[in-house]
Amino acid sequence: MPFLQPSDLDAIRLSFQVACAATFVSTPLGIGVAYLLVYTRIPGKSLIEGLTNLPLVLPPVVIGYLLLLLLGRRGWIGSWLMEYNLQVIFTITGAVIASAVVGFPLLVRSIRLGMETIDPAYQMAARTLGAGPWDTFFTVTLPLSGKAVFVGMTLMFARSLGEFGATIILAGNIPGITQTIPLAIYEYTSTPGGDRMALSLCLVSIFLSYVVLLISGAASRSLDRR
Repeated sequence: MPFLQPSDLDAIRLSFQVACAATFVSTPLGIGVAYLLVYTRIPGKSLIEGLTNLPLVLPPVVIGYLLLLLLGRRGWIGSWLMEYNLQVIFTITGAVIASAVVGFPLLVRSIRLGMETIDPAYQMAARTLGAGPWDTFFTVTLPLSGKAVFVGMTLMFARSLGEFGATIILAGNIPGITQTIPLAIYEYTSTPGGDRMALSLCLVSIFLSYVVLLISGAASRSLDRR
């Protein structure tokens, strides 16, 4: 791509790494939270639901600042991690955590909607035939909600590609280390004469997002046929 600088290619690569890591790390937890909200009656379930959906309404900068207070060198968790020489802020790990927190509600919401559409008769039939709770989950509930899981993963991946506010607070904007596509665009718009390079990365971002949507639609149609 002659219109892109080597630093831009690094930003694209890092964006994919962050989005993939955030999505795959969050998916098992997202499935667990969705199952908890749909199939259990534990006390405080409304509180769990509220906390899960909170990143949808909070400004990403606020989320990033709260994560910084929690994971910073003097934070509740960050100070403990520093005792083992583990640093989260200004690293790609911080970028992954920020993207995961911001995109997690989209993942859970999609999976939850999929689980709510499953006919309880299928699960009851499995239990009648002697399947335990775990067998029923892995052989009935999870396969029947597979499309919703995939859609949720796609939404979270796309959201992670465009994450900016929480990432720049927690991970910073370090070229080649934590600078993703949105952060690179922000830096170009803050630099005199950087409009052309910012536009180039914007076009790349639009193209990647469109490809993700196409793949999601094709995969959904394929799952419907099956």
